[in-house]
Amino acid sequence: MLSQQAIISLLTKMGDDALIIGHRNSEWTGLGPIMEEDIAFSSMAQDKIGHAWALYRVMQEHLGGQDPDQFAFMRAEKEMRSCHFVELPIGEYDFSLMRHFLFDHAEAVRYESLENTAFEPLQPFAKKFKGEIKYHLLHADEWVLQLSRGSEESYARMQQALLHCMPLALGIFETSKAHEQTLIDEKIYPGEQALQARWLDRIYPVLSKAGLNLPGIESFTPVYGGREGYHTAYLQPLLDEMSSVFKLDPTATW
Repeated sequence: MLSQQAIISLLTKMGDDALIIGHRNSEWTGLGPIMEEDIAFSSMAQDKIGHAWALYRVMQEHLGGQDPDQFAFMRAEKEMRSCHFVELPIGEYDFSLMRHFLFDHAEAVRYESLENTAFEPLQPFAKKFKGEIKYHLLHADEWVLQLSRGSEESYARMQQALLHCMPLALGIFETSKAHEQTLIDEKIYPGEQALQARWLDRIYPVLSKAGLNLPGIESFTPVYGGREGYHTAYLQPLLDEMSSVFKLDPTATW
């Protein structure tokens, strides 16, 4: 018998990451540096929020979880399990692009690892989401390369964005103190450290091609806390904004 609580912890953090970065990416609508980027970030935001809803639905249908809308919009900040990286405001385009690049490569290796997970209800979603994320990665890789090879200023900004983002990105791989070993032992997934290693193998070639310098991973201090319910000052205002319409009538049928 697979440990339901361990699986719930995994799906919750995955869903919460997707939900929050989806809302953050949607904030580029109307603000992108070119119209194409308005469309791209809006489309990717819809994908992310759709992934979150699907993961919450899996929990409802197979693990006795709540209605996905209630789960998304009615939890307190302390109950959220998003990493700090996805919670930060969009900032300038260099930051959002680098966050997009690092986060989507992390999602890609995560869903690849779940295609044959022992928790079978997740397998078809892992295959589907991996296919959608492939297009996110094509976008992220191309723009990282273009801007890194542009002017001296654009290169410097991309290099600085990488160094700024790396400690936060490492927080994606924060392990669950209570459930990590259970998830590994039950072959739900290979564990956060294994995923982090695969992620580094994925991003290094692109960064090298772009001419960006990534120091040894040991030189960064990972930013942890989100998986245990400790969040940035930016999350609660975002949750208030996200849930404002839903909370007017949580029982309404749309």
